[in-house]
Amino acid sequence: MECVIYRHPTGEGEKIDCRQEDGGCQATLDRLAALKPDEFAWIRMDEPRPDELQRLGEHLKLHPLAIEDAVQAHQRPKQERYGDLLAVAVKTLWFVERSADVETGEVMVFLGPSFALTVRHGALDPTTEAADRLAAEPQMTRFGPVSVLHAVTDVIVDAYAQAAAQVRADLTELERCVFSPARDDLTERIYSLKREVVEFRDAVQPLVPVMHPFTAPREDWPREAVPYFRDVADHLTRTDTEVRALDDLLGSVLDAHLAKVGTWQNDDMRRISAWAAILAIPTMVAGVYGMNFAHMPELDWRYGYPCALALMALGSGLLYRAFRRNGWL
Repeated sequence: MECVIYRHPTGEGEKIDCRQEDGGCQATLDRLAALKPDEFAWIRMDEPRPDELQRLGEHLKLHPLAIEDAVQAHQRPKQERYGDLLAVAVKTLWFVERSADVETGEVMVFLGPSFALTVRHGALDPTTEAADRLAAEPQMTRFGPVSVLHAVTDVIVDAYAQAAAQVRADLTELERCVFSPARDDLTERIYSLKREVVEFRDAVQPLVPVMHPFTAPREDWPREAVPYFRDVADHLTRTDTEVRALDDLLGSVLDAHLAKVGTWQNDDMRRISAWAAILAIPTMVAGVYGMNFAHMPELDWRYGYPCALALMALGSGLLYRAFRRNGWL
């Protein structure tokens, strides 16, 4: 657990010592009880224990359902209002280059009149960079707890854009492989990337309607913060459009690859059929003269054997030339 107390209007931050045996919960609670009107607290928790979050939630008067959502960490992007408390669930997302996988996590942001609580699950921690941004731009803290929501969502949406660019690069390389002369079966690779894009889309697409209400003036919202949320929503919409395009393009790439595989199979069948037709002529001639009849033409002819071989070669050569001219061989 980490806790920082921000003061208006300077934006100075006071860190609470959270190294006690209880994870700093009691020290945080004591400091929260002594908050001044020009102060607000940002409490950061990483995969907390249920009892730890329950204790803090009772002090902050969090709704039991909000605590349950924060502990389970399997929520779709959403926002819920519990009296004076606003709860926002956001999916974190990052791209693993080594395995070309899209990994996801979750951050729950709780905003109260004088506090912001973030609960993180997953390997990616956007709250650290968000805290650095608030430290670099202390004037943003004038918005109160709302500034924490903006900083966290801004970092997460920026990570979306970076992941989308990496997926786009992988897709470009995949397209090059699909349309190359090499006869490699890329179906599994295409499907794997498409599955990752679907997971990407499930994180980004539901967040768009969640962020939209923050782009309009609200009674309980600092009016000066609205343009900042509009900027975040604009970046999110652009990334959502990019992810949709990637999903559609991957479907087209898969269809193109399957069509190419079908063309390979047709080429193979044509080659097999052509060679079978070529070999049919010598097989037929040899079959005729291989029959055990005593009275057959040319059996006693001196040039019968060479003529039979010449007939086989001539017939096979003519078929080979015809198939080559038609592109079958």
